[in-house]
Amino acid sequence: MAKIAVMGAGSWGTTFAKVLADGGNDVTLWARRPELADDINLGHRNPDYLPGIDLPVGLKATSDVAEALAGAHQVYISVPSQSLRSNLTEWGHRVPAGAILVSLMKGVEKGTGLRMSEVIHEVTGVDTQNIAVISGPNLALEIARGEPTASVAASVSQETAAAVAATATAPYFKTFTNNDVIGTEFGGILKNLIAVAIGIVNGVGYGENTKASIMTRGLAEISRFAVAYGADPMTMVGLAGLGDLIATCESPLSRNHRAGEMLGQGFSKREVLKRMSQTAEGLASVEPILQLAAEKGVPMPIVQQVQAVIDGELLPRDIAPHLTNDSDTPQGE
Repeated sequence: MAKIAVMGAGSWGTTFAKVLADGGNDVTLWARRPELADDINLGHRNPDYLPGIDLPVGLKATSDVAEALAGAHQVYISVPSQSLRSNLTEWGHRVPAGAILVSLMKGVEKGTGLRMSEVIHEVTGVDTQNIAVISGPNLALEIARGEPTASVAASVSQETAAAVAATATAPYFKTFTNNDVIGTEFGGILKNLIAVAIGIVNGVGYGENTKASIMTRGLAEISRFAVAYGADPMTMVGLAGLGDLIATCESPLSRNHRAGEMLGQGFSKREVLKRMSQTAEGLASVEPILQLAAEKGVPMPIVQQVQAVIDGELLPRDIAPHLTNDSDTPQGE
């Protein structure tokens, strides 16, 4: 039984703590607010983020960072991507030597353009061999209900990926492995941007043709980007790419889909953020992803249109998947 710390008690962090506990591990969940930790310990519920879901009796919660991290063999991190650096600066030195650090986050840091695994490495100094990322079609509430799904653990070390996969497995949750950290992370980041676009056209009231066109053209677009940064193109048609894209674009449970839908209904970015109770990573990732795309000369017309809608420069009804590029292949220009 592995000793596990999960840092971040939002919907995804709590759900993953449940997966890990249901897999037979000794799990401690860190919540920033003491009252939330009390709710989890006393009522075995997280009413703020997973209402109606019963959590394992053995799942412990604490607002004490040192208590959460003490003796942990693996540390799963689930905080908003733009606050990762400040979080790690605050408590990263408490991570036990030799522990595996696992990113559950899907975002790119503003200003640096770094993926979350890169931020973890830069701030903590932990060797990349001891860092892994998990991504896939993982809508938190469905998994918390015990609905079966799968995901991918990626690390440059096959031993690390296998150790994480073995730990992050429950009767309803299967974790596979690969060594494509870049593709696995970018798949999780980029699909959020396409999900925002799908949400926008859904908010406008467009039908399935428009959404299917954006989804398939979007897959080609994000595949070009990921491959330009060193990803294996096959990753983008696996669980961390296409699988995550379908789940996030199709489900009203997706925060990025909901954020896009509000944009499509005419709300400004500020109004959307005010109405969202949880972070929609796609909104924060659009700008840094477009900057990275420009550095590699990768065209991303759909993401550019999303940015224009966010900035109020394009009417939501004018998003046009047919005005992208001339090829219908993932590598087409």
